[in-house]
Amino acid sequence: MLADIPPQLIALGAALSYATSGISAKRGMRYSTPITVTLVSLTIHATSLWTILWFTSGVPAVPAWALFLFFITGTLQPLIRWFTYSGIHYMGASRGTTIRGANPLFSTLLAVFVLGERANLPIVLGTCLIVSGVTLISWQPASRDGSYKWWHICFPLAAAVLAGVSHPIRRHALSLANEPLYFAAVVGLVSLCWMGGYLLSPFSTERPVWNRQAMPSFVVAGVFETLGIVLVIAALSVGQVVIVSPIVATSPLWILLGTWLFLRGIEKLTWRTIVGAVCVVSGTIAISLVR
Repeated sequence: MLADIPPQLIALGAALSYATSGISAKRGMRYSTPITVTLVSLTIHATSLWTILWFTSGVPAVPAWALFLFFITGTLQPLIRWFTYSGIHYMGASRGTTIRGANPLFSTLLAVFVLGERANLPIVLGTCLIVSGVTLISWQPASRDGSYKWWHICFPLAAAVLAGVSHPIRRHALSLANEPLYFAAVVGLVSLCWMGGYLLSPFSTERPVWNRQAMPSFVVAGVFETLGIVLVIAALSVGQVVIVSPIVATSPLWILLGTWLFLRGIEKLTWRTIVGAVCVVSGTIAISLVR
């Protein structure tokens, strides 16, 4: 069934899901912390996908090497998610998510030079436009209250680098065994185990902050984050990284709309953010024209 759906459309669905997650996480983090929403998100991810897998197809037989590759991406996932939510917390949903969207730069380079995928002119131009939009939006003045520090950019940028590494690994593993739901469930379980182990270890420097006002938003964030990763893996199972990854990175465009609709008084949009969004949209159109 997935083979009949264009990977661009699946990737766009992932972008919308990630945008919804980012908006909800920002609302909840007014009362809690990034590590709390990360834990809630990973718990929903693991429990929901394994429940669906149990009552549908069951556990398929896959090559050990493909399973190991998804174990690696599952190990990276808690860091990716925590860095992403930290960027949203410290920089805002629109800015943090946009910088996080720089991952096509890294995933495309890996896909072309490691996996041998072809990057034609529309893909290259589209990726450049998306990255240009990310750069423009990241050049924003610091907040007047001094809560924003220049090094906060390291959170979403680190998430972008790790996601850029993770996408080609997932693509290669899916070429060995096309089981996107199962592999997404594996990522969730591995991620939750690593996060739980860290929080219980003496190396943990903070604990989750449970607040009733934050929980509904965190649950919504976790549900749509899970849907997003399922759609990303599904898109990678039928499309190339150089097509899927940049379109997924258009989530900042939808974050802008969500910020205007749902985060008024919490975040402020600027002309740089709007112009950057135009660049992202243009890049998406260029990539979507690829047959």
